[in-house]
Amino acid sequence: MPHPSLFLFCLILCLNAGLIAQEIEFSEFKIYSTEQQQTLTPQELLEDIAEVDVLFFGEEHDDNLGHWIQDTLYRMILQAYGSTTLSLEMFETDCQLVLDEYLADLITEERLIKDGRAWKNYKKAYRPLVETAKTQGQAVIAANAPRRYVKLVSRKGLDALSQLTKSAQQYLPPLPIFTADSGYYRRFKEAMGEFGHQMRDNVYHAQCTWDASMAYRIFRHWRKHKQELIFHLNGRFHTDYQQGTFAQLQSLHKKIKLKNISCFPADDYDQPDWSVYAQQGDYIILSQSREEKDE
Repeated sequence: MPHPSLFLFCLILCLNAGLIAQEIEFSEFKIYSTEQQQTLTPQELLEDIAEVDVLFFGEEHDDNLGHWIQDTLYRMILQAYGSTTLSLEMFETDCQLVLDEYLADLITEERLIKDGRAWKNYKKAYRPLVETAKTQGQAVIAANAPRRYVKLVSRKGLDALSQLTKSAQQYLPPLPIFTADSGYYRRFKEAMGEFGHQMRDNVYHAQCTWDASMAYRIFRHWRKHKQELIFHLNGRFHTDYQQGTFAQLQSLHKKIKLKNISCFPADDYDQPDWSVYAQQGDYIILSQSREEKDE
């Protein structure tokens, strides 16, 4: 069980966020350190990331309890370490200006959602984190490649990106984009199921475009703010097994200190076999949600 003062602190956070009605307790999820091979309290997790430059939180986009965990963790990190940059897969790089204008209180939330092309579950899943960043004066990175360019890669291949104007290419990572990760490629094909057997490489390269974009935006910010922790949220496929975005970022600077969380509901929550999950992340957070997943 977490220390009582830590539980009280997080309970206050829940009240501030209007989430107390969910009656979520720490007993509804478990944190496991694959390096230490033991479960951790939230406080122990905070202590363990003291030297980390970038902490990836790999989520399942429709996991309501997972969203609560990441929001609470972000608030705890801010409390423990001060300035912390939030980085989001959920906003595309060409929406950074819109996001910055909202954080500066220059535009309304309605404009942020519309002009920033916020995800349909934004208010329920990601709004709490953005609002925390706004009230605490924290930077937020719109990290993902614009979907139109990812679709372009899927249709015409990576070479098509070089045909874009310089104005367009500013929203993308430097070319060429690294794609030669055989383990990630195999995992991607398996995830695609039946379609994976006949999948064109362009589809995988589109995935790599997402990964490289997020990695580059994080790297670019870290290079200017090396004393700040960056807390990046993405679908866990992008960073599980330290592949995808994780590997792309590590390739940009070998000495950048990265750790990843993989968070998801598990059927074996009551008696998890941690060895099954050991390769997926530095930390595994297994959850049991009281809510149905979003449609």
